[in-house]
Amino acid sequence: MILVNLLPHREEARKRREQQFKASMMLAVLSGLIVCVLVWLYYQAQIAFQNERNERLQTEIGKLDEKIKNIATLRSEIAALQVRQQAVEDLQADRNLPVHLLEELVKQMPDGTYITSIKQQGADVTIDGVAQSQERVSQLLTNMGSRSEWFTKPDLIQIQAKSESISTKESRRVYAFSMKLTLVKPSDVQKVADEANSKR
Repeated sequence: MILVNLLPHREEARKRREQQFKASMMLAVLSGLIVCVLVWLYYQAQIAFQNERNERLQTEIGKLDEKIKNIATLRSEIAALQVRQQAVEDLQADRNLPVHLLEELVKQMPDGTYITSIKQQGADVTIDGVAQSQERVSQLLTNMGSRSEWFTKPDLIQIQAKSESISTKESRRVYAFSMKLTLVKPSDVQKVADEANSKR
């Protein structure tokens, strides 16, 4: 006996295939959405983590900036204190300078020469005096230039012959002079002395 299927099986198979296709499409779309949501969540977590790190870094940078400001303030205070300390040391060293100046003048002044006035302005010293001869003035210049450790750069500003009365009847010829010298700082004198000692 032969069995013949008269039902529309092709249409049912097509419908089944369409349903399977639709189901697989829906499954693919759903899988795609799930994957997209998972990727989006992953990236959101990464962004949140990076933002948190950035906030921590900004906080630490702020702390470091504050420390840098404090360090800069401390450095400026240290520099100001060093300037003050140097000024105090300079004043301490310079307070004995007039004593050295007068002592050195006494040492280097040749016989027959005397000083009428001394003016000091900073390191520059101007000396006015009277000598019995031009040779004595020349000797004074030589002494101040080569033998004195407290004076440098002796410069004769002027020399002028004049008569000085000794008594009512007698007068003698003298030479009034003016010279400029540079006074050496005590610290520089000490350096020269230390160098001389080290060479020995």
